[in-house]
Amino acid sequence: MVTIADLSDKPKYTIKAVSSQTGVRPVTLRAWERRYDILIPYRSDNKYRLYSDRDVAILRWIKHRVDSGLSISSSVSEFKTMQQSGSWPEVVPNLQPVSNIRQSNSTSQYATQLFKALSLHDETGASDVLREAHAIFDLTTICLDVITPCLIEIGEAWHRGDIRLTTEHFASAFLRGKLLTLLQAYPSRRGAPTIIIGCATNEQHEIGSLILAVLLRRDGFRVEYLGQDVLIEDLIDYARYEHPALISLSATTETSALELIFMQEKLSKIRPAPIFGYGGRVFNVHPEMRSRVSGVFLGENLLDAVKNIHQLLRI
Repeated sequence: MVTIADLSDKPKYTIKAVSSQTGVRPVTLRAWERRYDILIPYRSDNKYRLYSDRDVAILRWIKHRVDSGLSISSSVSEFKTMQQSGSWPEVVPNLQPVSNIRQSNSTSQYATQLFKALSLHDETGASDVLREAHAIFDLTTICLDVITPCLIEIGEAWHRGDIRLTTEHFASAFLRGKLLTLLQAYPSRRGAPTIIIGCATNEQHEIGSLILAVLLRRDGFRVEYLGQDVLIEDLIDYARYEHPALISLSATTETSALELIFMQEKLSKIRPAPIFGYGGRVFNVHPEMRSRVSGVFLGENLLDAVKNIHQLLRI
């Protein structure tokens, strides 16, 4: 993951633009600058404050700490200690929504740029695309409208023979790494409902489940992500003493979906029994499969899955 020190310190944003990107009101920002010496913005010839990408990242990191319950003074002190020791914190993704018009005009461009960089095995270029996207879009938009379309295009390009299997593996591993870093950037909250997320036995396509885990942990759930090819019997044993509120498994093929048929029956023997939810491409392409798997079908897309999980757990 990119650290704040990696970002440009070239001044270019007005205080209004910074407020839009960070969610910190201009009056609050001025007060933070005056009281806590957080930033020293550049002054243009007309005396306007101008802020850099690094300044924006610093403010976003501090606001994230404050929103997590830390006082502003403690947050600033923590940041300055890290800065002085040379261990700059990682960039916190942008959680501020932007207008639908701007998103619809731009997300496809970022997805295309990301695809091109990954097709060339250009890790630096791909990281630059995602870093720029994080400065503009909220996390949900990045996951669903930038990363997901890019992955779909990578898969289709491989099926067409336009890229090698090696390139498909490189792209998937790169994006998986970025998503795991995002998952670990959010705290695992004690006392919050526990959700276990993974892929059905024999299922290797995990990015959808990983995105779901990131979005739910961001929303405050305690999420445990298990990854590919989860052994059902082992998961049942684990659930007996972990007592999760919900277990979500995904499947993209009929073979992996069939592994889920008796999942609800086995979980029902646990007290209290966790909710079992499932989803994945095979249940969209072959909706009749839903009648063969007991449990809760979480929806045809990740937004529906997040919404339905909130409703199931009443959060």
